[in-house]
Amino acid sequence: MKLGIVGLPNVGKSTLFNSITKAGAESANYPFCTIDPNVGVVAVPDERLQKLSDLYNSRQIVPAVIEFVDIAGLVKGASKGEGLGNQFLANIREVDAIVHVVRCFEDANIIHVEGSVDAVRDIDTINMELIFSDIEMIERRIARMGKGAKSDKTLAKELSCLEKIKAHLEEGKLAKTYETDDEDDLACIAALNLLTAKKTIYAANVVEDDLADDGASNDQVAAVRAFAKEEGSEVFVISARIEQEIAELDDDEKQEFLETLGISESGLDKLIRASYALLGLISFLTAGEKETRAWTIKNGTKAPQAAGKIHTDFERGFIRAEVIDYKDLLECGSIPAAKAKGLVRLEGKEYVVRDGDVIEFLFNV
Repeated sequence: MKLGIVGLPNVGKSTLFNSITKAGAESANYPFCTIDPNVGVVAVPDERLQKLSDLYNSRQIVPAVIEFVDIAGLVKGASKGEGLGNQFLANIREVDAIVHVVRCFEDANIIHVEGSVDAVRDIDTINMELIFSDIEMIERRIARMGKGAKSDKTLAKELSCLEKIKAHLEEGKLAKTYETDDEDDLACIAALNLLTAKKTIYAANVVEDDLADDGASNDQVAAVRAFAKEEGSEVFVISARIEQEIAELDDDEKQEFLETLGISESGLDKLIRASYALLGLISFLTAGEKETRAWTIKNGTKAPQAAGKIHTDFERGFIRAEVIDYKDLLECGSIPAAKAKGLVRLEGKEYVVRDGDVIEFLFNV
């Protein structure tokens, strides 16, 4: 999974990125301190892996990972080259979802490019730049089609789709709000990889005092939540400064620090949970002496396609899957004990994998 962190300058993007990836992107109180996209890879916390590893005496643990891309702050006119311009918008096209950091705190010592704090206005500013960039890309695509669409039915169908989605964007609407039952149009839009078609998670960046009640008393957070609800996006409340402090602690100190703040999980934990929910992801597990590993798949994935995440040969030669629920395996203490209780199932090609399934795939190629 690849997530792009975006937002206006000085909203806490790079501070958040530094905290969750410990990659050390420069963070400063002025616009455009992130000159090149910074990339960091984060292991997805999963307590099940250590327990399975202990059960199997695995030599290593391989968690699922998320790749974060920190993109320079966008401003009005970015799509036309203002600020650092659209050189960074291309990087957003490559991500699975966008983490949009929104400033929901007042601080006279930290400059706001618009001169005041208004979370929804800031969201609209970024969204309009993404819309303008999508329109520009669509216009270039239409121009390249030339006169061919007049004689080629396939091109004519694509042109029709492009014109419809362009008209939708020109109304100031995001591509993800475009509704159609036409499968050809849906395929066309998916192929465009539009910025405004990507799912979004809003990170409401607050001061420490707003963490305990999850931003409930913060009017800016309330506005972000109302906005996100309208477009079907996820929201999580975070303090980038607190995340920076948490990043310096070991696991025991981290838990103690969270308790003193009156919260149960870090911002990174919230972000991962929101990301999995928004993108419809789950994890199945494999375990053995060599390694215990988590594999991320779409919810609803069938066993052969899940096997294909491990190796294409597993999918191509899929015979069946030996499946047990993680909790059942831990309670039984071993696969033989679980088999004796009838808890290990043999599943075929139509089996839909569930979160927490521990699976051994049988295949032949």
